Amino acid sequence: METGFRKWIITITVIISAIIELIDTTIVNVSINTMSGNLAASLEDTAWVITSYAIANVIIIPMTSFLAEKIGRKQYYIGSIILFTVASMLCGLSNNLWELVGWRFLQGVGGGALLSTSQAILFETFPPKDRALASGLFSLGVIIGPSIGPVLGGYIVDNASWPWIFFVNIPIGLLAVILCAYYLHPTQRSRDGKPIDWLGIGLLSLGIGSLQVVLERGETDDWFAATYIVVLSVVAALCLTLFVWWELRVEFPVVNLRVLKSLTLSVSAIMTFILGFGLFSAVFVFPLFSQRIIGYTAYQTGLMLLPGTLLAAFISPFLGKLMQKGVRPQYMVITGFALTAIFNFWLSRSNLESGASNFIGPLILRGMGASLLIVPLTALAVSELAPRDIPQGAALNNMMRQMGGSFGIALINTYIAHRAAFNRTILISHVTATDLPTQEWLRQATNRFVSEGSTLWQASRQALGALEATIVKQTYLLSYMDAFLLLFLLNAVCIPLVVMTIRRKKALPPGAPPPPKIEAEAH
Repeated sequence: METGFRKWIITITVIISAIIELIDTTIVNVSINTMSGNLAASLEDTAWVITSYAIANVIIIPMTSFLAEKIGRKQYYIGSIILFTVASMLCGLSNNLWELVGWRFLQGVGGGALLSTSQAILFETFPPKDRALASGLFSLGVIIGPSIGPVLGGYIVDNASWPWIFFVNIPIGLLAVILCAYYLHPTQRSRDGKPIDWLGIGLLSLGIGSLQVVLERGETDDWFAATYIVVLSVVAALCLTLFVWWELRVEFPVVNLRVLKSLTLSVSAIMTFILGFGLFSAVFVFPLFSQRIIGYTAYQTGLMLLPGTLLAAFISPFLGKLMQKGVRPQYMVITGFALTAIFNFWLSRSNLESGASNFIGPLILRGMGASLLIVPLTALAVSELAPRDIPQGAALNNMMRQMGGSFGIALINTYIAHRAAFNRTILISHVTATDLPTQEWLRQATNRFVSEGSTLWQASRQALGALEATIVKQTYLLSYMDAFLLLFLLNAVCIPLVVMTIRRKKALPPGAPPPPKIEAEAH
């Protein structure tokens, strides 16, 4: 535990480190088109810049506790920041796509370590009674990072060039290294002679890596119509099954799954997975909707997300304080799911005339909902663990959030594609050569193009093109509305599940000494 100036310098440093890691999960998304053109690569191949980072992230996160113990937490943390910073520089200097993908993978290896290790350092910096406050502060990074990424990425791409989305990490990374080297207490690497669980590392890397590729690339390659998706799905299922069996059997596992004996951690991890599903899906769908349908730029879209994000960041520490004072975390979670459900339902009623004034209100609700979910779930996940198990519990919980996001984006993307096919079929069934409104619309459009100087033949072709564009726009408008409605139902269904965990007896705040049967009280 730390006090005074040193305590807050460490706190600010680890929060900033978590924020830059999470910013890089979304900052690239708005730059894919630009990268594709500059690197002379297809959009599908350029998407591996996103996929490689996500794969490295999810592989390394559950191993952070093991690696920190073997290397020493301070050394591992500083080394990860250095790897992340150097890889960021090399990403910006890349001359071709696959060079960029390789450096991006290494950036993900360094970045994945920052998330869970930052949380563990933060919890050790604060006394147990202030652990809920520490969770609120850590949640700043979880909330701000993914939301501010598109804003920063859009601004950089519009005003500079795509390499700068990586170069901006360099000064922040160097400052974090200096502060950590000076203020973090030295930690000794484990010298207990425990063997390294190489089989566990291999099974985890192969299983999680294969699963992540399936989730990231499945929709692009028509899922199981692609042979490699089928093969990787089998590999993922087999390796992850063997991994769980082996980790529960081996004496010194790379990932200590035994911490999941804590019912509080297990239930929190499940809820965190659902949180990740909804949180990342909403951040994925809304920018697509606002840019493709409403016509906003990436930067304008990011600016709309900013007020809700800033509000969530502002209230997160206060939520931690409320939990310290005994406010039931379940009530926060219920409120968070309710606000997120309202956000999605509100947006599901949008139309082509919707604008920023229609979105600010629901986006503020989304920010508040995210804060009310992330803060209590982050605190609850490790509230009953012994100090030595907190890093592993935090790592597993963070992995579940990232995996939830991967599942969410993959499934919601597939759902949008299927609904687009369905909605298009319905729409074109009403647009026929014998349909009088269609004939009138084409006649007026043709006359308009003729008045602008086109020949009659050219005008008729332009009118048909305009009709097709209108159908496509309406098709995707309906599909995005369907996606928001699906996310509304997902969040609404979670509310009664959380209500069922509430007991009459008041639960102690996270970090307080647990009474008997604390698991039943907390969940």
